[in-house]
Formats: sequence, structure tokens, C-alpha cells
Amino acid sequence: MKTQVVAICGMPGSGKGELSKLANQNGIPVLSMGDMIRAETEKRGLEETPGNIGLVVVSLRSQFGEQILAERLLPSIENLSMTSVPLILIEGIRGTAEANVFREYWGNDFSLLGLISDEELRWQRILLRGRGEDGDREDFATRNTRERKWGLGELIENAEYKIENNSTLDNLEIEFKKWLDVIKSSF
Repeated sequence: MKTQVVAICGMPGSGKGELSKLANQNGIPVLSMGDMIRAETEKRGLEETPGNIGLVVVSLRSQFGEQILAERLLPSIENLSMTSVPLILIEGIRGTAEANVFREYWGNDFSLLGLISDEELRWQRILLRGRGEDGDREDFATRNTRERKWGLGELIENAEYKIENNSTLDNLEIEFKKWLDVIKSSF
């Protein structure tokens, strides 16, 4: 059985984490690129703040290349695919270099799912979730700019699948299930 690998891309606060929870509830494994950064920040003995998270991700990318997180995630994806799961989600792809690694490795079995949300709504969600990495409105703007520079806007725009997430969690669940029916039909 072939495994489909789908990377979720979306601006900060667009609902990637919520979509990942829905996937888990439906028995779909999810690997988080953001968790990789948080773990690296902790490994370096740094507090989880917007500045430290940004510092770690920029440091990794400048030291090892824009594609480093994708390369580091490949063995985990490969191990999961050997368990014969039909679908694996990658939460939080942010750059074209990362997508290129996955496309090169998985070919037509890789695709992108873009989450689209209005900026003000994303900011309100970030205020509610209260992660240490989130910070204030200026940190939010800095993060948006940094992630766009990596090609996140291009990834969202060119994603094979898109879900608009400008409503409720219940609506996101409905849209996720519609998408899941579409992706499952390709297995």
C-alpha cells in the first residue's frame, strides 16, 4: 500500500494545530515541524519565547540550509509509512525548500493542504491559545514576515488542496471531513 504524505501549510494562527487534532481523532498520524523547533529550543536550554523560537529556526536554516527541518523529518515519515498507514500529515511546513525535499522524496504521493484565514482572526486565535512562542502583535507581524520570506505564501497559494478557516471549530471539522473524503478517494 502506498502512503500519501500531505503537508499542512498556513500562516500563524490559521488552525494547523486544530486540523492536526482532527486528524489524530480520525486515526491519522501527524508529525509537527513546530514541535521540532520547540524541542530544539529546549535542547539548547532556551525559554520558549518568540525571540528564542525565531532565533533557533533562523539559526538552523542558516547553518544547515532552508530544507533542514524536512531532511530531519524524513526518517520519521519513512518509519511511519512502513507501518502501512495510508495517510500521514506533516503539520507546519513553512518553506518552498522543505516542500522540494518532500516532493523529491515522495513524488506524486506528496501534496500540500493550505489553510486560509484572515489576519485579524488569526491574531485573535493566537491571543487565546497562549503559547510561549506567540508574543505580542509585533512578534506576530515579525513571524508572518519571516515565514512569507521562506515561501509560505507561495505554498498556500499553490497547495493542491485548500480549506478556508474563518469560522468555527465545528465548521473546520466539516471542511476537514470533506477534504478527507477527497484525499481518501485517491488511495
